[in-house]
Amino acid sequence: MPDAKDLLKALDAEREKRLPDLQRLDLYYEGEQPLKFMAPALKQEFGERITELVINWPQLVADAFETRLDIEGFRFRGNSSIDDDLDKVWQANDLDEQAQQSHLEAIALRRAYVIVGTNPDEQELPFVTVESPMQVLARRDPRTRRVSSALKRWSAEDGTRTIEHATLYTPNETSSWMKGSKGWELSDSPDIHELGRVPVVPLVNRPRILRPDGRSEFQSVIPLADAANKMATDMMTSGEFHAMPRRWVAGMKQEEFVDENGNALNPWARDAGTVWASENKDMKAGQFQESDLQNFHNTIKILAQLTGHLAALPPHYMGFGSENPPSAEAIKSAEIQLVKKAERMQTYFGGAWEDVCRLILRFRNGTDDPKARSLETVWRDPSTPTEAQKADATVKKVESGVITVGQAREDLGYTKEQRERMAEQDSDPVLDRLTRELGRNDIEVTGGAAARGS
Repeated sequence: MPDAKDLLKALDAEREKRLPDLQRLDLYYEGEQPLKFMAPALKQEFGERITELVINWPQLVADAFETRLDIEGFRFRGNSSIDDDLDKVWQANDLDEQAQQSHLEAIALRRAYVIVGTNPDEQELPFVTVESPMQVLARRDPRTRRVSSALKRWSAEDGTRTIEHATLYTPNETSSWMKGSKGWELSDSPDIHELGRVPVVPLVNRPRILRPDGRSEFQSVIPLADAANKMATDMMTSGEFHAMPRRWVAGMKQEEFVDENGNALNPWARDAGTVWASENKDMKAGQFQESDLQNFHNTIKILAQLTGHLAALPPHYMGFGSENPPSAEAIKSAEIQLVKKAERMQTYFGGAWEDVCRLILRFRNGTDDPKARSLETVWRDPSTPTEAQKADATVKKVESGVITVGQAREDLGYTKEQRERMAEQDSDPVLDRLTRELGRNDIEVTGGAAARGS
């Protein structure tokens, strides 16, 4: 087992090695990647007149999945309600917002990390943070596939100088480091927590047995995005120089190209709106046939369709649906593969979040809770049924005895507070009687109107 400083250096070197690939994926998500396929000579000739047009399909793919991953809470086996204690820790650490960031980071950059630590201000509320893979790296034990050590590395400004910081996580202690003139040195006494495990949990997108660090969700889309950006930029270039009518002139000398003040003009001027006039009776002028940009449109459309197939995006996501608005059933059918992939993400992200909750309970209680092995992540439905469809299906389940009223309210997306308020109202005989009477009156009014209509 290497000493702490050697381990820190090894982990930091591995993090630096992976950083360029993460930065490349980050540029693609932000739409700041360099344009591919354009010859340097063209860039030099056109200069600033050519602006790269980026159609940000990688961002579209990542956001399409991230927006379907919403955590409602966590519950233990045998308990249908969300656990209050875990929900309290969740809210205290702003994990509603941080969880969404971690999902997006993992989908775009292969993985993200969650670190659990002691809260110095309140022991019962452990400190939980979501981290970027650009700053954090975790090493796994090849036998157990569990995290055996981890490092967080970052820089902080201190007046006029930049100070390098690092935190090293091992199964039994956490140590803080600073980089000075003599290299890495401990900045504080190590925290000997004796957890027996590293308090760092990776959230990995598409993990595989021999590639446990995951894959970007838009990795296979990158070549198509590069091609589309190239075609889009070429289309704008053609629109500037070929799509508009171009003039030609014959029978004029170069010195005859002057403006109204006698200043010389470029006879090869390509600017739109330039007017040529001459008193030379032998001069002839005309215009070339403008170019049709349809070939660019068709190519971009094919690339978009291929992107939709690879990313499991419905046609209307790429803007190539039918002319008639699709029905709710058609939309639901087109989203089946997208929803299934989102459910698969919920499976492996949910397992990681359950591991985070086990660490939270360990930090809070000081011992492992056997019940924590049965933890379950409660996700919001990733599909997009209409309100009427969802309500109708839920009511039928209640009427047939498949689920209880409480479960039906949870399935319909009511918050915990709303469900508790409804339960209180259910136990109020006055409200219950009024509700039943209002429902009966509504049925009578509807039935009377139907009878009169017939």
